[in-house]
Amino acid sequence: MDSRAPLFTPVLIGGCIIIMICFAIRASFGVFQIPIAEEFGWLRAEFSLAIAIQNLAWGIGQPLFGAIAERFGDRRAIVLGALLYATGLVFSAYAITPGQHQLLEILVGFGIAGTGFGVILALVGRSASDKNRSVALGIVTAAGSAGQVVGPPLAEGLMGFIPWQGVFLVFAGMILASLLALPMLRAPKPGGKAELEESMGEILGKAFRDPSFTLIFVGFFSCGYQLGFVTAHFPAFVTELCGPIAPGSMLHDIGITTTSALGAVAISLIGVANIAGTICAGYLGNRFPKKYLLAGIYVGRTVAAGVFILLPITPISVIVFSVVMGSLWLATVPLTSGLVGYIYGLRYMGTLYGIVFFSHQLGSFLGVWLGGWLYDIYGDYTAVWWVGVAVGALSAVVHLPVKEIPLRNRAPAAAAA
Repeated sequence: MDSRAPLFTPVLIGGCIIIMICFAIRASFGVFQIPIAEEFGWLRAEFSLAIAIQNLAWGIGQPLFGAIAERFGDRRAIVLGALLYATGLVFSAYAITPGQHQLLEILVGFGIAGTGFGVILALVGRSASDKNRSVALGIVTAAGSAGQVVGPPLAEGLMGFIPWQGVFLVFAGMILASLLALPMLRAPKPGGKAELEESMGEILGKAFRDPSFTLIFVGFFSCGYQLGFVTAHFPAFVTELCGPIAPGSMLHDIGITTTSALGAVAISLIGVANIAGTICAGYLGNRFPKKYLLAGIYVGRTVAAGVFILLPITPISVIVFSVVMGSLWLATVPLTSGLVGYIYGLRYMGTLYGIVFFSHQLGSFLGVWLGGWLYDIYGDYTAVWWVGVAVGALSAVVHLPVKEIPLRNRAPAAAAA
């Protein structure tokens, strides 16, 4: 790929459009927690389990869709994902039992896998030049954050006019509309002769024998745990535990008059801050070792969550935490995907990143499910927060021994170690 190639290509723009819509909807599910639980009289854990299953299905589906894209074409994988996503949302609008919601979230999770990071990042990674690749991955990830900015407030606003079931139908239409960007998504196959000659089985075998791949896999777990918990439970956490918004305060004056509205805005603020955070991470990933940047991000998250839960929960502390956590939110994604592509090559980046992403979604499953389960037992989220602090510290440590050297450039003994 010519190093003078432009950064903003049709592939990058089209990928950003699909990721933005996909993540606008995915990030809004926490807003539905209280309305759905109140309508049907469910425990908090019931809908939490549905979201947790969605995250787990997303993780299981990610390497599968990566392999589908590499075998049958990226655009076919995206179309399949969009159809599953929209179908899951439509049927969820008519689900009336916890079991129905939980089953249908499997479709939604697989749909997110087909329209989300695994397929799109690999597509953009192959189309970008070596010079632009890390920044391009950061921009696509930032597009997901842009979706997160608009998704929760959009869901909250729509529920002021139509029931939550109608919002699910609107979101299904948005997913199908995103397919209009498909003509832009044409990327070349990765060009290295050695990469093209190696089979998927050979690459997977080398990765599975490499301790660095295991460390990256383990390290991505806490990212999923923290994101899954905050996305699914933070709006409800803020609604129930945040101090009142005083009349005449700055928040009140700009229209945030209830803690419910603050919860939705908090998720959006995380997205706003993360637009800058992910682009910055992509930029820095071209200039510094990615493993050290990842370790620093996990340290920052650990400190931010620990300080937040130790201090009184007020509207100001919610805003500050949202901005700080947002700057680190998806900054791990361009660095982790870039690290996988750099070490193991671009030919099967989608499948390899999908496998690593499965660890992320295991973490998301536990973060979402434990949030609801422990809330029903103890009446608050404190224990779940502290588990997140612990796993964040673990992720910071496990990235340090990663060998950030292309596998093909290592000595045979070192590569097999």
